[in-house]
Amino acid sequence: MGRVFDEDGLWKIMLALREKGAHNINLVTPTHYADSIAQVLRTHKGELGIPVVYNCGGYESVETLRSLEGLVDIYLPDFKYFSSELSKKYSNAPDYMQVASAALDEMLRQQKKCAFDDKGIMQKGVIVRHLVLPGCRKDSIEVLRKIAEIRGDRDLLISIMRQFTPDFLPGGDKFSSLRRRLTSFEYESVLKVADELGLEGFSQGADSASSDFTPNFSENFIEN
Repeated sequence: MGRVFDEDGLWKIMLALREKGAHNINLVTPTHYADSIAQVLRTHKGELGIPVVYNCGGYESVETLRSLEGLVDIYLPDFKYFSSELSKKYSNAPDYMQVASAALDEMLRQQKKCAFDDKGIMQKGVIVRHLVLPGCRKDSIEVLRKIAEIRGDRDLLISIMRQFTPDFLPGGDKFSSLRRRLTSFEYESVLKVADELGLEGFSQGADSASSDFTPNFSENFIEN
């Protein structure tokens, strides 16, 4: 489902969103279109007048990110796992931590400081998301330590998410440990470490873990 657009069509969509009052252009999971996006922004970025957000899963090549330097104002990556065992099991990416670490370092090289307008709306910077998974509290803590290490003296915000819902998991033993919601102890212990590390940003209430906010994926769709 969807419509096909060329670069000119993409630019017209960006303009239409701006005219409707959008605070930014949020490019969600854009990596496979990075070349076309870069081409549009190289031509028109100076005319846009609102920030461009690169909203991605964190599994990005440094080469791709460097091609976007000067074109992306806000990087919004995930940092999902520290353990290669977990990243292989749940995302078939045993090198996730290494790839995501290099990607985050590059994002921070490009955007060292967070900047906001007079209404408190972000204009530049990096926000890193991390979803705490059931039974993976210790891995989440290692993720936070890694993020703090990569950050160094640069500036970022972190969004620690509690919204995991098991409602649409496919069958089989592979996901058996995820068949529950996160406990308050798990989530709050991760928040405590974030505070100890001096990481600032956003957290979620328990009501965020609701299937009301989750698309109803079928098992067949997930498997394919």
